[in-house]
Amino acid sequence: MKLSDFYYELPPELIAQDPLEDRASSRLMVVDTATGELEHKIFSDITEELNAGDCLVINDTKVIPARLIGTKIDTKAHIEVLLLKRKSDSMWEVLVKPGKKARKGCRISFGEGMLIGEITDIVDDGNRLIQFQYDGIFEEILDKLGEMPLPPYITHRLKDRDRYQTVYAKNEGSAAAPTAGLHFTKELLDEIAAKGVEIAHVTLHVGLGTFRPVKVENILEHHMHSEYINVTKEAADTINQARKNGGRIIAVGTTSLRTLESSVGGNGQIIPVSKETDIFIYPGYHFKAVDALITNFHLPESTLLMLVSALAGKENIMKAYQTAIEERYRFFSFGDAMFIK
Repeated sequence: MKLSDFYYELPPELIAQDPLEDRASSRLMVVDTATGELEHKIFSDITEELNAGDCLVINDTKVIPARLIGTKIDTKAHIEVLLLKRKSDSMWEVLVKPGKKARKGCRISFGEGMLIGEITDIVDDGNRLIQFQYDGIFEEILDKLGEMPLPPYITHRLKDRDRYQTVYAKNEGSAAAPTAGLHFTKELLDEIAAKGVEIAHVTLHVGLGTFRPVKVENILEHHMHSEYINVTKEAADTINQARKNGGRIIAVGTTSLRTLESSVGGNGQIIPVSKETDIFIYPGYHFKAVDALITNFHLPESTLLMLVSALAGKENIMKAYQTAIEERYRFFSFGDAMFIK
């Protein structure tokens, strides 16, 4: 399977630069995987697509202000650090730009010395390990100094950092938002629950692995980076009971889907887990846990486009994306949504 099979041409003006004022007013394309038919709705119409007894699975991870701008202590050179994964209280795996200035032993000052970091090692794909020194509570310092790590295709400055969080974000640890969840309001979730739809919370801390470009033409050679997932017993019981009662399991976002597909036991049921996953889903994958997916429109040649192609069928997805371009849908993180059923 070739990387170029997942390419499409996107007019740059269709990349959403700002979130809509009303989260639930995004457009919603409904894709019927059995017939290939497409419907055009508004996101708040998602209630029409959900049935009593279904289980909606949401990722309650919370994005941290993971982008830090600092200076090298010896040369005063400008340096940018993106926190990816916490290794201990004060040790993080990070992405550093420019990497050539961040050799082992390099010391970086943030906030005029409020936070000092030292590069202690270089690990996979050129990522660094950095040991921080500070007085006080790291999270409070990060809240003062850090910026929201918006994807590079978003060039506008985010006025309200809460708009890059879901309304149900709870567990801190992500370097990017689970963006399908950005469309939900508390009122819409209440409406869904009142309809008799179960809502289960899982956690996947989104790292850059999900978004890292695929650089090999043979996609089977691509290596996914691992991300932390957690499924509680309560969530597993809710999901398993819905499945037992004949309800559909509907993942909100590719992160929730990857969490569920990484949590299936030998009996086909979801089991409680707290672990790392590097699951890579592409066409030919046999889904064990998820029946339907709410998602955004993804980048060309991305692992996320491969994932939705596995669920809906590649032809259906490419047709849907072409239609979305013709209909001037908004793409990527702050863009419109798709319901694959």
